[in-house]
Amino acid sequence: MSINSSNFPLVWMNFTQEPGHDHQKDFDEFEANLQRGEPFVILTDTVPAEDHEHSPEEKKRSALWMKKHKVQLRKLVLATIMIEPNAAKRLGFKAFAVVFAKFWGYPMLLAASREQAMEMARTLLPKDGKSSR
Repeated sequence: MSINSSNFPLVWMNFTQEPGHDHQKDFDEFEANLQRGEPFVILTDTVPAEDHEHSPEEKKRSALWMKKHKVQLRKLVLATIMIEPNAAKRLGFKAFAVVFAKFWGYPMLLAASREQAMEMARTLLPKDGKSSR
């Protein structure tokens, strides 16, 4: 996973896994976005690899990080919008989106195109810079 916050409050996340990737950098970048104190939307046009299995250490680290930042996540992350052009795959992600929302505390929305995702993000983001949540 890598995070690109250069267009904040639109934060792009890439779930492609490269060998030797520094996950701490990802957590640090995510935390830096939370520390801004402004609502934002995560967008992605990549999906986690089906064969990628997190180690017990990675799962524990993610769960502990999420618990530590739970209040900020629920308040500031308005949604993750996953772009998936394939309608059947989007349908398949709907069940995962329910589990995702329960764990992370914010919804996962599905878009058919980058344009649709951007429009969804614009409707979620507050007009005055203040979170409506």
